[in-house]
Amino acid sequence: MIKTILVAFLCFTSLIAMAQNVSAKNVLEKAIDYHDPNGNWQSFNDKFTVEMTTPNSAKRTSHISINLPDEYFEVEATRDTVTTTYTLTKKKCAMYYNGMLLDSIAAKEKKMSCDRALLYKNYYTYLYGLPMKLNDPGTNLSDKVENKTFKGKDYLVLKVTYDEAVGSDVWYFYFDPITYAMEIYQFFKTDDNGNEKPDSGEYILLSEEAMVNDIKMPKVRAWYYNKGDKYLGTDSLIED
Repeated sequence: MIKTILVAFLCFTSLIAMAQNVSAKNVLEKAIDYHDPNGNWQSFNDKFTVEMTTPNSAKRTSHISINLPDEYFEVEATRDTVTTTYTLTKKKCAMYYNGMLLDSIAAKEKKMSCDRALLYKNYYTYLYGLPMKLNDPGTNLSDKVENKTFKGKDYLVLKVTYDEAVGSDVWYFYFDPITYAMEIYQFFKTDDNGNEKPDSGEYILLSEEAMVNDIKMPKVRAWYYNKGDKYLGTDSLIED
């Protein structure tokens, strides 16, 4: 027992020393080198499928196409007997309901909109483009590398805030201190003064990996509320 505690203590102190001797920029560079060693994200042009399961709801299957050079995005999502499709080509938006192209009036009746299309684009390119997206303009990386223990494992943690035009949430990214693989991300809402609200937001546990366009992407993402660790759902990536 004493030996186990001593080993854990030495590992933790070693992690602290590592965090003190490495810069946040260096951690991010190593994480990007792990996930995207050939720099493929900037020219990403591929497709993948995400299956989402949530308590008490039917499974949703989303087929996603992202072509960054051509500024093209498409998500076709099916739940039960309904399939909705959003496409964005540069600034041009199109929406389909069970394969039928909708005009603005019909889209409103189906509670679909181009704003939602943009929301989906930002959502999928952000989460599946991490950690590479942390180099985007408007992203503010804290200089300090934090060391945290989350669910019994030690991590190097980067804190990120965003310019007002980008977003107001505060994000934390947890990396394995040996491989620099991204294994958790977490965000908190902020009050009017920009302070974190500790009972807000969510954390997402990442497990397994899938190769998409030669990029190591998290295959399984399990979502939880920060408050009470309430389980929200799981996204599973399936390579097309």
